[in-house]
Amino acid sequence: MSWVTENLQNALDTWNEKLGEIWQLLMQSPETFRGGSIWTAILDIHDMLQAIGYALLILFFLAGVMKTCGSLSELKRPEQAVRLFIRFILAKGAMTYGTEILVGILSVIQGIMGDIMESTGVGQASGLILPQEIVDAIEEVGFLESIPLWFVTLLGGLVVTVISFLLILTVYGRFFKVYLYMAIAPLPIAAFAGEPTQNIGKSYLRSFIGVGMEGVIILLSCVIYSIFAASPPTVDVTAGAIPMIWSYIGELIFNMLVLVGTVKVADHLTKDMLGL
Repeated sequence: MSWVTENLQNALDTWNEKLGEIWQLLMQSPETFRGGSIWTAILDIHDMLQAIGYALLILFFLAGVMKTCGSLSELKRPEQAVRLFIRFILAKGAMTYGTEILVGILSVIQGIMGDIMESTGVGQASGLILPQEIVDAIEEVGFLESIPLWFVTLLGGLVVTVISFLLILTVYGRFFKVYLYMAIAPLPIAAFAGEPTQNIGKSYLRSFIGVGMEGVIILLSCVIYSIFAASPPTVDVTAGAIPMIWSYIGELIFNMLVLVGTVKVADHLTKDMLGL
């Protein structure tokens, strides 16, 4: 029966490990992730695209001038010329310091997540441990009764392991989206140079902030789950071993699915709540 116990506890250990990894990922900056090698590659791509971005900057600016000014006489008006000049300077500054601006946005979001953790006093997820009542019930089961018990624990352990990887993959996906947005930043930011194309840049910034705020939603979900999981599923000691374990695993998987479901729709929740 030790195999049955170990199988269940190994599945719970996998869940605890992945949940703990999520806490570390949420509070880690893109610059330091994986030793910073990914960030270095992203900056190289960013610098390469920045040259194309400057060309687009001029193109979008000229398109904006043609769209805004119906004739050359309008361009000679001082207020109109100053307005266009200021737009070009601001767009050029956003292109030049785009990386710093985006990193600053992420830093603000990281600060929000740090404040949430500090205010709630939850710094990590509470680990799940197989209750002693379950262990004792498994040890008392005979050979014939152990056959369906093996199936129940094998299936339950497999489901918990799959859920654990689905959870961590979602969080890694959000991390990778940050890198993608950083890499192509010069292209949409260049669109701010022209009034007709400025919506491209606005949409990009809104989406980038939305990706960053996904981390806040994921963190809040983990905080709520950690408090919720502090009271583990109840164990009915009056039931038989198989109904007891099945009931425990079923409630445990349900709680995990609630967290995974919330994390997977974090992007939609961010758009709905903040209109991003």
